[in-house]
Amino acid sequence: MDNIQGQEASPQVAIVPTPGMGHLIPLVELAKKLVHQHNFSVTFIVPNDGSPMKPQRQILQSLPKTMSSVFLPPFNFDDLPPNVLMETRITLSLTRSLDALRNSLKTLTDSTRVVAMVVDLFGPFAIEIAKEFDVLPFVFFPANACLCLFPFTCPSLMKHTPDREDDAYKWILHICKLYDLAAGIIVNSFIDLEPGGLKALMEENNNGKPPVYPVGPLTQTGSTSGDVGESECLNWLDKQPKGSVLFVSFGSGGTLSHAQLNELSLGLEMSGQRFLWVVRSPHDKAANGTYFGIQSTDDPLAFLPEGFLVRTRGVGLVVPSWAPQIQVLSHGSTGGFLTHCGWNSILESIVNGVPLIAWPLYAEQRMNSVLLADGLQVAVKMKVDENGLVRKEDIANYARSILEGEEGKLMKSKMSGLRSAATRVLSQDGSSTRSLAGLARIWKDHKK
Repeated sequence: MDNIQGQEASPQVAIVPTPGMGHLIPLVELAKKLVHQHNFSVTFIVPNDGSPMKPQRQILQSLPKTMSSVFLPPFNFDDLPPNVLMETRITLSLTRSLDALRNSLKTLTDSTRVVAMVVDLFGPFAIEIAKEFDVLPFVFFPANACLCLFPFTCPSLMKHTPDREDDAYKWILHICKLYDLAAGIIVNSFIDLEPGGLKALMEENNNGKPPVYPVGPLTQTGSTSGDVGESECLNWLDKQPKGSVLFVSFGSGGTLSHAQLNELSLGLEMSGQRFLWVVRSPHDKAANGTYFGIQSTDDPLAFLPEGFLVRTRGVGLVVPSWAPQIQVLSHGSTGGFLTHCGWNSILESIVNGVPLIAWPLYAEQRMNSVLLADGLQVAVKMKVDENGLVRKEDIANYARSILEGEEGKLMKSKMSGLRSAATRVLSQDGSSTRSLAGLARIWKDHKK
């Protein structure tokens, strides 16, 4: 176990993420605040589902010594069908690691004063282990607050389910009830972004549910890698007019089909707008084909329409697999973001005031797109035809609208208001800062 000795002076927090960069990154940012603002030490205890974990290791091993990491032994998932749901695999990565997690937590509590354990939204199964060691269990929710309401409201709603003997019914009910055992729920959101959802969550506390701590927006910091791809993107953006570029990216896990990749290519070309596109090899079977870090070995540029790169040279920049998203969104030349509506990407857009084209792919992303387009009015939603495709004509129209149209100007103005609100809640006396400070006091006062 790395970097544990010598940390006795600070109370220790154990953080248990589940697979997926979108779940790890906000937990890392939470850890940074706990260490730098509240004098905690943090240990990440990381379940291993056997998929490539190089990006996760790179992030965790780059952290200072007050933030250490333990990677649990990998489990064999050969018994799972090839088309198993992403959520099932994520959940099993934790449930099959519970014994190893217990051993790691015991080792940690034997050598340090562990006051709290923070688990991911897929990790309520670990709450009982925290209680075995008199450690306060908290759930970190890296998604929207309305989704966080589900575990608390689902049991009462499911009383009306006709078939209560179904295994799926029993399983969902069991998971939801586990959330009630947490000492609190930490949400990566803030009141100006989701007033209705967060107020409803806080009201659940009056019904005996765990208290809620909105601490967002937690967005990635210090992500500069200095590699060639990063320099290419930023150098290209430096040469573009202010607010003229549409950034196109579907996150670390999102993938498009061959047909949809073709439509997107032609739509961007048809729009005549400048664009920076992070392209991945197509995946016809899943919209989350790279979620577990399994990248295709094929060159994604080889799947673009013939002559596309030549015809768009000077107007667009296409980069394979990765771009420095934080730096791109904060760049003055970026005027819009075509996104899969992952929660981290949404928050990163908000703190940089960039309006959105919403193209949800999987998980709760459709719910996010409704919040953005219908609720906050900082995004336009892509239309899908009867074959499940977004057509090139619509893509072109949306790109023009967000960069040149009146609708885009209105969305940018509303996004600017959200950006100011995000800055305010993270200020010294802001609501998210105070919420985290209150949480830190509870943890430090915990007597073992």
